[in-house]
Amino acid sequence: QVELVESGGGLVQPGGSLRLSCAASGSMFSIATMAWYRQAPGKQRELVASITSGGSTNYAYSVKGRFTISRGDAKNTVYLQMNSLKPEDTAVYHCNADIRGLDLRLRDYWGQGTQVTVSS
Repeated sequence: QVELVESGGGLVQPGGSLRLSCAASGSMFSIATMAWYRQAPGKQRELVASITSGGSTNYAYSVKGRFTISRGDAKNTVYLQMNSLKPEDTAVYHCNADIRGLDLRLRDYWGQGTQVTVSS
């Protein structure tokens, strides 16, 4: 059983910064891809950023130049450094991971989500 645990959300003023973290635990063979998604009220869920085991990254156009996704040294963690935050960034942020189990099957896992609120 794999679990993703997130932390780092909170309330911040426009222009401020937050750093989200997500750690995967449980029985697994490897983690192929980790990503951050977000969903604001009345909007569809969107991919914010992703990173592969090889280090390739992908960002939503709206966060390029402001957000940075990275993997921890242990490779079971992912971080999202969010700078120059805007009110439009307010959303529930979910950690996502594509993980190969001990049976080598690829499965998709989600964290419970962490609230990010950007407001003055």
